[in-house]
Amino acid sequence: MSPMPDIAWPETLPHTPLQDGWQETLADNVLRTEMEQGPPKLRRRGSAASGKMTVQYLLARSDCETLDTFYQTALSGGVLPFVFPHPRRNVNIAARFAAPPDYAAVNGDYFRARLSLEILYGGDA
Repeated sequence: MSPMPDIAWPETLPHTPLQDGWQETLADNVLRTEMEQGPPKLRRRGSAASGKMTVQYLLARSDCETLDTFYQTALSGGVLPFVFPHPRRNVNIAARFAAPPDYAAVNGDYFRARLSLEILYGGDA
């Protein structure tokens, strides 16, 4: 297993996402080979895999600016992995953005931020 990334989710941003819109899919690390007869053969693809997670947060305007700076500056536009508080397992995990943050206005002061993340397991984070 790789060491945890050096960059962490900002302490000033929420650590618990909204229940509405939270989704997680574990890594699919299985390679299937169809056989002429019988069931397919299954084997592990490799030691590294990534799951998927979608989380949503209700953020004030200033929190959106913090998230933008984290994504653009600290993570070099979302390229670098970071330590993220896993909402279901209640542990820190290695994650990386699968897409830029997506914002929707709730009212003039608050926004719903949707994050698509890759959960990194083993291999290089």
